[in-house]
Amino acid sequence: MHVSDLTRLDDPRIVLPDMTQIHANCVALGPHAILLRGPSGSGKSNLALRLVRAGGRLVSDDRTDLVAHEGKLIASAPIQIARLCEVRGIGIVRGLAHQAAGDVRVLFDLVADPAGVERMPEPRSETFCGISIPSWKIWPFDMAVEAKIEVALALATGEMQLET
Repeated sequence: MHVSDLTRLDDPRIVLPDMTQIHANCVALGPHAILLRGPSGSGKSNLALRLVRAGGRLVSDDRTDLVAHEGKLIASAPIQIARLCEVRGIGIVRGLAHQAAGDVRVLFDLVADPAGVERMPEPRSETFCGISIPSWKIWPFDMAVEAKIEVALALATGEMQLET
Protein backbone atom coordinates (compact mmCIF):
# COMPACT_ATOMS: atom_id res chain seq x y z
CA MET A 1 0.00 0.00 0.00
CA HIS A 2 1.29 3.50 -0.87
CA VAL A 3 0.78 6.66 1.16
CA SER A 4 -1.19 8.14 -1.77
CA ASP A 5 -3.71 5.30 -1.36
CA LEU A 6 -4.32 6.37 2.23
CA THR A 7 -4.92 10.10 1.74
CA ARG A 8 -7.25 12.49 -0.11
CA LEU A 9 -6.45 15.99 -1.37
CA ASP A 10 -9.33 17.51 0.62
CA ASP A 11 -8.26 15.75 3.84
CA PRO A 12 -4.53 14.93 3.76
CA ARG A 13 -4.46 12.38 6.56
CA ILE A 14 -3.05 8.90 6.71
CA VAL A 15 -5.47 6.84 8.76
CA LEU A 16 -4.50 3.38 10.01
CA PRO A 17 -6.37 1.33 12.62
CA ASP A 18 -4.36 2.72 15.55
CA MET A 19 -2.73 5.89 14.13
CA THR A 20 -3.54 9.00 12.09
CA GLN A 21 -0.86 11.09 10.39
CA ILE A 22 -1.59 14.72 9.48
CA HIS A 23 0.27 17.49 7.69
CA ALA A 24 0.98 19.60 10.77
CA ASN A 25 3.69 20.65 13.18
CA CYS A 26 3.48 19.88 16.87
CA VAL A 27 5.04 21.95 19.65
CA ALA A 28 4.95 21.13 23.35
CA LEU A 29 4.25 24.11 25.62
CA GLY A 30 4.58 23.12 29.25
CA PRO A 31 2.83 19.79 29.94
CA HIS A 32 0.65 19.99 26.80
CA ALA A 33 1.10 20.29 23.05
CA ILE A 34 -0.49 22.09 20.14
CA LEU A 35 -0.86 21.25 16.46
CA LEU A 36 -0.14 23.82 13.75
CA ARG A 37 -1.84 22.77 10.51
CA GLY A 38 -1.61 24.37 7.10
CA PRO A 39 -0.38 23.85 3.57
CA SER A 40 3.29 24.08 2.63
CA GLY A 41 4.53 27.65 2.98
CA SER A 42 1.76 28.68 5.40
CA GLY A 43 4.16 29.40 8.27
CA LYS A 44 3.96 26.19 10.33
CA SER A 45 7.72 25.79 10.78
CA ASN A 46 8.22 29.55 11.18
CA LEU A 47 5.71 29.68 14.03
CA ALA A 48 7.03 26.45 15.56
CA LEU A 49 10.55 27.92 15.54
CA ARG A 50 9.33 31.07 17.32
CA LEU A 51 7.51 28.97 19.93
CA VAL A 52 10.62 26.85 20.53
CA ARG A 53 12.74 30.00 20.91
CA ALA A 54 10.19 31.18 23.51
CA GLY A 55 10.60 27.99 25.58
CA GLY A 56 8.52 25.36 23.76
CA ARG A 57 9.84 22.03 22.53
CA LEU A 58 9.50 20.68 19.00
CA VAL A 59 7.65 17.38 18.77
CA SER A 60 7.33 17.22 14.99
CA ASP A 61 7.79 19.32 11.88
CA ASP A 62 5.59 18.97 8.77
CA ARG A 63 4.09 15.55 9.54
CA THR A 64 2.68 14.42 12.87
CA ASP A 65 1.58 10.96 13.96
CA LEU A 66 -1.41 10.91 16.32
CA VAL A 67 -2.56 8.05 18.55
CA ALA A 68 -5.08 7.75 21.36
CA HIS A 69 -3.53 6.61 24.63
CA GLU A 70 -5.43 6.46 27.94
CA GLY A 71 -7.98 9.01 26.72
CA LYS A 72 -5.38 11.49 25.49
CA LEU A 73 -4.34 12.43 21.96
CA ILE A 74 -0.59 11.82 21.76
CA ALA A 75 1.53 13.30 18.97
CA SER A 76 4.96 12.21 17.80
CA ALA A 77 7.14 12.61 14.73
CA PRO A 78 7.50 9.94 12.08
CA ILE A 79 10.86 8.27 12.72
CA GLN A 80 12.38 9.56 9.45
CA ILE A 81 11.94 13.22 10.46
CA ALA A 82 12.15 13.03 14.26
CA ARG A 83 14.14 15.92 15.81
CA LEU A 84 14.42 17.72 12.44
CA CYS A 85 12.97 21.10 11.50
CA GLU A 86 13.00 22.90 8.17
CA VAL A 87 14.06 26.50 8.63
CA ARG A 88 13.08 28.16 5.35
CA GLY A 89 16.02 30.01 3.84
CA ILE A 90 18.52 28.08 6.00
CA GLY A 91 17.82 24.35 5.55
CA ILE A 92 16.87 21.32 7.61
CA VAL A 93 18.32 21.56 11.11
CA ARG A 94 18.77 19.25 14.07
CA GLY A 95 19.36 20.51 17.59
CA LEU A 96 16.28 22.53 18.53
CA ALA A 97 14.79 21.87 21.96
CA HIS A 98 12.58 18.85 21.43
CA GLN A 99 10.65 16.05 23.06
CA ALA A 100 9.55 12.71 21.67
CA ALA A 101 5.80 13.06 22.24
CA GLY A 102 3.17 15.53 23.35
CA ASP A 103 -0.32 15.48 24.88
CA VAL A 104 -2.23 17.49 22.25
CA ARG A 105 -4.92 19.85 23.52
CA VAL A 106 -5.45 22.36 20.66
CA LEU A 107 -5.38 22.46 16.86
CA PHE A 108 -4.58 25.71 15.05
CA ASP A 109 -5.37 26.05 11.35
CA LEU A 110 -3.04 28.64 9.86
CA VAL A 111 -4.62 31.13 7.46
CA ALA A 112 -2.78 33.10 4.77
CA ASP A 113 -4.74 36.31 5.28
CA PRO A 114 -5.46 37.90 8.68
CA ALA A 115 -8.99 38.63 7.41
CA GLY A 116 -9.56 34.85 7.56
CA VAL A 117 -9.57 34.99 11.37
CA GLU A 118 -13.04 35.71 12.74
CA ARG A 119 -13.24 38.29 15.50
CA MET A 120 -15.65 36.20 17.63
CA PRO A 121 -15.67 32.66 16.23
CA GLU A 122 -18.10 29.95 17.21
CA PRO A 123 -16.39 27.16 19.16
CA ARG A 124 -15.05 24.46 16.83
CA SER A 125 -13.42 21.12 17.39
CA GLU A 126 -11.97 18.28 15.39
CA THR A 127 -11.77 14.60 16.22
CA PHE A 128 -8.64 12.49 15.77
CA CYS A 129 -8.39 8.86 16.87
CA GLY A 130 -11.75 9.25 18.63
CA ILE A 131 -10.60 12.25 20.70
CA SER A 132 -12.07 15.69 20.12
CA ILE A 133 -9.88 18.77 20.55
CA PRO A 134 -10.79 22.45 20.14
CA SER A 135 -9.58 24.21 17.02
CA TRP A 136 -9.05 27.82 16.06
CA LYS A 137 -7.93 29.68 12.95
CA ILE A 138 -4.90 31.92 13.40
CA TRP A 139 -2.71 34.08 11.23
CA PRO A 140 0.84 32.92 12.08
CA PHE A 141 2.40 36.37 11.61
CA ASP A 142 0.13 38.20 14.07
CA MET A 143 2.28 40.17 16.54
CA ALA A 144 0.38 38.55 19.43
CA VAL A 145 0.17 35.01 18.02
CA GLU A 146 2.22 33.43 20.83
CA ALA A 147 -0.01 35.05 23.47
CA LYS A 148 -3.16 33.97 21.61
CA ILE A 149 -1.85 30.40 21.48
CA GLU A 150 -1.26 30.50 25.26
CA VAL A 151 -4.83 31.75 25.83
CA ALA A 152 -6.34 29.05 23.59
CA LEU A 153 -4.29 26.37 25.36
CA ALA A 154 -5.42 27.70 28.77
CA LEU A 155 -9.04 27.55 27.54
CA ALA A 156 -8.55 23.97 26.33
CA THR A 157 -7.08 22.85 29.66
CA GLY A 158 -9.66 24.62 31.81
CA GLU A 159 -7.26 27.21 33.22
CA MET A 160 -9.37 29.96 31.59
CA GLN A 161 -13.03 30.15 30.58
CA LEU A 162 -14.56 31.60 27.43
CA GLU A 163 -17.43 34.02 28.03
CA THR A 164 -20.47 33.31 25.90
